[in-house]
Amino acid sequence: MAERKLYDLKTDLPLAAADTIIDAALAAGRAESMLPLTVAVLDAGGHLVALKRQDGSGILRADIATGKAWGALGMGIPSRTISERLGQRPAFQGALVGASNGRFVPVPGGVLVLSAAAQVIGAVGISGDTSDKDEYCAIQGIKAAGLACAPAEPAEGWQGSGL
Repeated sequence: MAERKLYDLKTDLPLAAADTIIDAALAAGRAESMLPLTVAVLDAGGHLVALKRQDGSGILRADIATGKAWGALGMGIPSRTISERLGQRPAFQGALVGASNGRFVPVPGGVLVLSAAAQVIGAVGISGDTSDKDEYCAIQGIKAAGLACAPAEPAEGWQGSGL
């Protein structure tokens, strides 16, 4: 006989948290007069939880934002660290892009979302302005949801107005 009960799937990064992250990231971008942003939130398995694209954000931005988050999850480090480590290794960068079927975008703007126990429960990727500004908004969004992130602070050079 077929199973009739629908079992709950455990979700460490629920939709409500993803919505908060996205809305706060977009608010941070508006407060800093940034170009239109696209924000993607992925769970720890690399699956899309939520995505929003501001009016005027280009059609490629969703793929770029998702690729930043997906690359961070795939390597287990923020996309800024990936960019810094692979900057002198273009052949390896190309191999990773190929191995990921083009889903790997190795530039800043992919931030890991951490649980209270410092476990990766997802990632946020943002595309639309400079990579440093994208990363800043991702960090602001994650913090607004009451979660920790890696990196914990934006890179030097873009600290925003401190909102």
